[in-house]
Amino acid sequence: MAKQRPFLDALSDTVLLFDGGMGTELYKRGVYINKCFEELNLANPGLVRQVHEDYRRAGADVIETNTYGANRHKLEAHGLHDQLDAINRAGAALAREVAGDDLYVAGSIGPLGLQIEPLGPTSREEARALFAEQAQALLDGGVDLFILETFIYQAELEQAVLAVRGLCALPIIAHMTINDDANSLTGAEAELMVQEMEATGADVIGVNCTVGPNVMLTWLERARAHTARPICIMPNAGKPRNVDGRNIYLTSPEYLGEFAKRYIQSGANIIGGCCGTGPEHIKRMRDAVTVFAPMARTARIEIAAFDKPRDVEVVPIGRKSRLAHRLQDNHFVTFVELLAPRGVSAEREIESARTMFFHGVDVINIPDGPRASARMSALSLAVQIQREVGIETVLHYACRDRNVIGIQSDILGAYALGLRNILAVTGDPPKLGNYPDATAVFDVDAIGLVNILHRLNHGLDIAGNPIGAPTGMHVGVGVNPGAVNLDQELRRLDWKVEAGAEFIVTQPVFDLAVFERFLKRIAHIKLPLIAGLWPLASLRNAEFMNNEVPGCDVPEALMARLRAHADSKDAARAEGIAIARETLELMKDSIAGVQISAPFGRVEAVTEILDGVNLR
Repeated sequence: MAKQRPFLDALSDTVLLFDGGMGTELYKRGVYINKCFEELNLANPGLVRQVHEDYRRAGADVIETNTYGANRHKLEAHGLHDQLDAINRAGAALAREVAGDDLYVAGSIGPLGLQIEPLGPTSREEARALFAEQAQALLDGGVDLFILETFIYQAELEQAVLAVRGLCALPIIAHMTINDDANSLTGAEAELMVQEMEATGADVIGVNCTVGPNVMLTWLERARAHTARPICIMPNAGKPRNVDGRNIYLTSPEYLGEFAKRYIQSGANIIGGCCGTGPEHIKRMRDAVTVFAPMARTARIEIAAFDKPRDVEVVPIGRKSRLAHRLQDNHFVTFVELLAPRGVSAEREIESARTMFFHGVDVINIPDGPRASARMSALSLAVQIQREVGIETVLHYACRDRNVIGIQSDILGAYALGLRNILAVTGDPPKLGNYPDATAVFDVDAIGLVNILHRLNHGLDIAGNPIGAPTGMHVGVGVNPGAVNLDQELRRLDWKVEAGAEFIVTQPVFDLAVFERFLKRIAHIKLPLIAGLWPLASLRNAEFMNNEVPGCDVPEALMARLRAHADSKDAARAEGIAIARETLELMKDSIAGVQISAPFGRVEAVTEILDGVNLR
């Protein structure tokens, strides 16, 4: 992500990714473990720069300086104490050179390596002065924030925070380290550690080093309930093993990427890596952040009252479309989701739509560039299906690819071509799809798009200019009942309703307990709710949903049912159909309709589900 705003502001609506272990990367590249790694800022800046560049390419948002042990006491052991200022300034300059104006630079400060009172002879004031000396050099070098890492004792960490606070108001991340039981190395449990770190006055608190991903997840789950402050999690890549005289970290990038997802779902605001985590680990964590972190808030047109032109007659909701009429009359409606083809022929999709029409399905729902992939435009397929089959469509419309001028042009054109139902979605960022170098527009998000649609339905463009006859679009919005940050998801849903939404479609529902909690949270919203349903085709399909679809959680009980049929495609598919039928049967009385996806375009799965449940 680009560094467009202050660090702490960025944490309000996204998850930031730090880089990995500088020390282990230098070690892997031939630097002996008894060397002073921080001296390389002066002696071999090219090597340090290369590590920073590798982490940048891996997708890090924040680059740490190579200065963890560059305090006077530790440098003295190498005869380098007189170069303290130069080493720290160079460390900051190298990180800044690679970060440019796009990434944040964090000044890294570790423990002093000596005991302070009451455990040792060094006074708190002396410790604070030593920290301040290093912090001043990093500040002069141009860091954006400070990260105080791997502290064991709260008293020493507090002096480090005070030292930085005495010099500047830059953000401070305060980290302690933990052992295998997820307690501090002095035995403090997570709740007490949170209190101790908050007492230092740091802006962000967290843990790093010593242990691997699983133990840190345990600490996070315990700590999250006890603090409102942002939390930062940076595990080692497991415990090192000695292989032919070298310490090797064996945790795979894939494994750490899976835990990155779990950290985000458990409330971490910052994630990164410590010892043993290299660029490949950070790349996998980047994937998790891109998919699972709440999307950065995009520009949103203000929802404000307006007066329609006097000569405009707004289309009543019941006359907007057949779908709108059926929902208004409390008919249970059925949607089937079909993906647009990758090429120029839509024969298969049109034939599938025809099968659904004859089977009594109400509408065909067509995603717009799902997962940021290149396909025939959803608008084109929607028009072909309506003209050749006669069944209504619901057009997904994503904000990702158009500015507000293009959005209004598309909507007016779609209405002129006979499309009447639209689902307003923000859209997946390009980095999720097959074209990671593609750019996104995101002039508005789904909230702003609903507002545009609402104005066009009242005869006005977004600038307030009359357009003549109004559109009569039936406006739907999406919601994810299993969103990682459900509070934010529901706030956004309220804004969509305020902006003019008329029906709601959910992401696929697998966990009924999650769905029931969601229903209680939206009891105040009196709009038709269409629940998403995805017939799982196999265990692998379920694993994909769990690992790569944000906010989707297939419960272990369902995974076990599919696992029992892992050796038979037909048996697994039949089990997936049975699960979907059971899910629909249990939730049908709480919803206004269902949207069933056709995995891999196989509409026979839809007919098998609908034939097995009485919806009329």
